[in-house]
Amino acid sequence: MRIKSLVVAAVLSSASALAWAEDASIQLRSFVKNVQAATGEFTQQVFSAQGEAQAAQQGEFAFHRQGQFRWEVLRPYEQLVLSDGQFVYQYDPDLMQVTQRGVDEAIGTSPAAILFGSRRIDDAFNLTDLPDRDGMQWLRAQPRTSDAGFEYVDIGFKDNLPTALELRDTFGQTTRISLRALQPQESIAAERFHFVVPEGVDLVRMP
Repeated sequence: MRIKSLVVAAVLSSASALAWAEDASIQLRSFVKNVQAATGEFTQQVFSAQGEAQAAQQGEFAFHRQGQFRWEVLRPYEQLVLSDGQFVYQYDPDLMQVTQRGVDEAIGTSPAAILFGSRRIDDAFNLTDLPDRDGMQWLRAQPRTSDAGFEYVDIGFKDNLPTALELRDTFGQTTRISLRALQPQESIAAERFHFVVPEGVDLVRMP
């Protein structure tokens, strides 16, 4: 009986350890502090306020926590959002157009600032831990300003890495993003964050 009791206790202890995980807000702060660069893949899909889904997009991302990031849609069409630390470029090959904004104006309190930025998260967002679901620990980040362009973004963490985002914008649309194969890096080649306007493409500088 004593052996059986010890076995049961060990099983319960293991199950408890597996079930326990730090709050998502703690994991987010740890991620921002300790992961200075990373690469990965993503899938994103936009849902209207009525629940109608647009075509899913797939691509790759990279970031270096000096305000540099690369978010590149590869399928079903190509699109690129890139920050070199000074400017943010949004390139749409189909439109043959690039828009350029200052990095502070473009990122500011955007969702990109949460995962890729270098400023203190709590300066720009109110963070609230949410109940666990889908095997992840969740938090909600709400911008402190009213001009952010979105109401909130929920971020799901697993094993101290972000794996899912759900953003609700001011029009009632929800963008769901799944992050895969996220690999922290010691450094990333500077060329990944360098943008040259292709020949024949219009450059629109935004204030």
